[in-house]
Amino acid sequence: MELVKCNNLCKEFDQKQILKNINLSISKGKIIGLLGKNGTGKTTLIKLINDLLTPTSGEILINGEKPGIHSKQIISYLPERTYLDKDMKVSQVLRFFEEFYTNFRKEKAIKLLKDLDLKIDAKINKMSKGMQEKLQLILVMSRDAELYILDEPLGGVDPATRDYILDTILSNFKEGASVVISTHLISDIERILDEVIFIDQGEIVLTSPADELRQKENASIDEIFRRCFKC
Repeated sequence: MELVKCNNLCKEFDQKQILKNINLSISKGKIIGLLGKNGTGKTTLIKLINDLLTPTSGEILINGEKPGIHSKQIISYLPERTYLDKDMKVSQVLRFFEEFYTNFRKEKAIKLLKDLDLKIDAKINKMSKGMQEKLQLILVMSRDAELYILDEPLGGVDPATRDYILDTILSNFKEGASVVISTHLISDIERILDEVIFIDQGEIVLTSPADELRQKENASIDEIFRRCFKC
């Protein structure tokens, strides 16, 4: 059974079609790049999978069931924008996650805080944007989820930190789980990808194992993406 299955998925806002007949399968144990230019439907698709939006038509199945309370325990989601209460301390956020998610591992979060040089007693409103994004990533990766969905996890960190963030992702997701990374920083992430999904104008235009695509086109994923979208 696929971890995620989308069948003829469509989404409209104000009579404008954002996603068009998305047919997509995500299997277990894969790191997948969801790649497309800004405004092509990546975040809308992610929000539908996370049950934050309702499809206009079509369906999504998570482990064979429609999104709901069950899927929220399966999926660990990093949104593009911060959702943290900035009046809280890091320690308070850890306590909140520990109480809210049965699969949250506080000891792993504390280790990652040390690895990424974040203080457990720091107040969030005193942290930089990049530090807050690191904290959100730590919270997401400290859950024993079956699917991790990361929307632009590298957007707010400097280039020197990106490899460290990717290594944190690689070494901390649950064995057998899948990771979906939505980003425009393709050259930074392509070394870790098993599969790629290209989305354009609300439609899936290409899905492929990453190595097969590189061999077929004799080019990097970043170069292929630039060709396809004429960036």
